[in-house]
Amino acid sequence: MDKVPFSAEWLAQSSRGIARPAARRPRSPSGGSSSQEDPPAPAALRDREAAVRSSPEHEVEAGSGPVPGRPRTKFSAAQLQELERSFREQRYIGASEKRRLAAVLNLSQSQIKTWFQNRRMKFKRQTQDAR
Repeated sequence: MDKVPFSAEWLAQSSRGIARPAARRPRSPSGGSSSQEDPPAPAALRDREAAVRSSPEHEVEAGSGPVPGRPRTKFSAAQLQELERSFREQRYIGASEKRRLAAVLNLSQSQIKTWFQNRRMKFKRQTQDAR
């Protein structure tokens, strides 16, 4: 079985924001385990930190400023009406229709694409709940 790069204790502490990454210890040449656990790889740390930031328990300290990233888009009633009309016609949007909607609704093509993805998931949940 492969060695896990962190312990259950470290995970429990890190989920509460207590754990600090330990210094990396060199592995023995034979590939055996050292007595000290290695911290997670940098990519795993970034993923874990992103999950902590997005969790409801994570609170931004007063005066620390906004968290970096794009704010949630608030669609107008007219935009939603046009997006819903287009969704009723076709659940999967083509490139030309995406460009047209982006220009008409003053939104980016990625916003249109994301709206359609989210709307398809909402539709899927509604149809599953109806069964």
